[in-house]
Amino acid sequence: MPTARQGSIRLFRFAGIDLFLHWSWFLVAIYEINGRGRHYSSPAWNVAEYLGLFFIVMLHEFGHALACRQVGGTANQIVLWPLGGVAYVNPPPRPGATLWSIAAGPLVNVALLPVLYALLWASRSLGWAQSMPDVHVLLNALLWIDVTLLVFNILPIYPLDGGQILRSLLWFVLGRARSLMVATILGFVGVAALIGLAFWMRSTTHSENYAKNAAWLGILAVFMLMNCWTGLRHAQELLRFEKLPRRDGFACPTCKTSPPLGEMWKCGRCSQPFDTFQTNAVCPHCSAQFAGTQCLDCGGVRPMNDWVVAAVAPARL
Repeated sequence: MPTARQGSIRLFRFAGIDLFLHWSWFLVAIYEINGRGRHYSSPAWNVAEYLGLFFIVMLHEFGHALACRQVGGTANQIVLWPLGGVAYVNPPPRPGATLWSIAAGPLVNVALLPVLYALLWASRSLGWAQSMPDVHVLLNALLWIDVTLLVFNILPIYPLDGGQILRSLLWFVLGRARSLMVATILGFVGVAALIGLAFWMRSTTHSENYAKNAAWLGILAVFMLMNCWTGLRHAQELLRFEKLPRRDGFACPTCKTSPPLGEMWKCGRCSQPFDTFQTNAVCPHCSAQFAGTQCLDCGGVRPMNDWVVAAVAPARL
C-alpha cells in the first residue's frame, strides 16, 4: 500500500487529517477519462465523473478516520490512489472500537445513496434526460459508482471493509489473534476467487471494457493477497504474544488482563524498550516518568496504581 511519503502529493488538511494523492492517480485518471469519451458530449463531463469518484472515495476514507478518532484512536493520514483510498487508522485494540472505525466507511456510502437517488429522480422528473442529457448521465454514473464501491467493500474478504468487519465481530468470540487468523484465511480464499474471476472475464469475452475490468480486478487481487499475508503474520505474532508469561500482582483495570513479562513498552523520550511494571513506570534509561501505562491487550491507559491487584490474605483455619 502507498504511504504519504511514497510518491504522494499533499492536498489539504481537515480536522487534523492530511489528505494525500498518489501520483499514479493522474495517469489512471487520464486513461479512464479518455476511455469514457463516448458517454458524454464533452470530455469535461468525463473529468466531472472522475472527480465525483474522487469525492466519494475521499468521504469514505474520512468516515474511517473520523470514526477512529471518535473511539480514541489515531488517524492522521489518508492516501488516495488508483485502486481506491487508504485511511491510516489505529483504533484502540478493542473489538468495538475497531468495528466502528471500519464500518463507518461503508456507512458513508449508505448515507450517500438516498442523496444521489433523489438527485437522479429529480433529473428524471424535470426532464433533464432530454434537455440536459450529460447531467442526467453523470448523476446516474455517480449513483452506480457509490453502489459499486459499497457492494465491493462489504464483501467478507480481508482486507476489504467487509473482511475487517467480519474480523471485528469474530473478535468478540475468538479473541484478537484468532479472529485475525480466521479473517485472513478466508481472505486468501476470497482473493483466489477474485483472481479466478479475473481470468474468466479475460478469457470468455472480447469486450474491451471487460478486459480492462479484469486487469484492474487482477491488480487489486494482488494487493489484497499481500495484505492477507501481512495479516496472517500479524496474527501469528499476536498468538505468540498471548502465550507470553504474565506478571502477577497487576491487572488492567479495563480488561482485567495481567501484563506480559519483559521489555514490552517503549519510552516516549528516548525510544528505548523497558518493563514499566518492573520500574514503576519510570524509564531506566532516561529517567522519564509516565503518568499512565498502556495495556497491550486492550489499549487502555491508566495510572500504575490502578493496575495493582490487592493481595488476598490467606484463609486461617
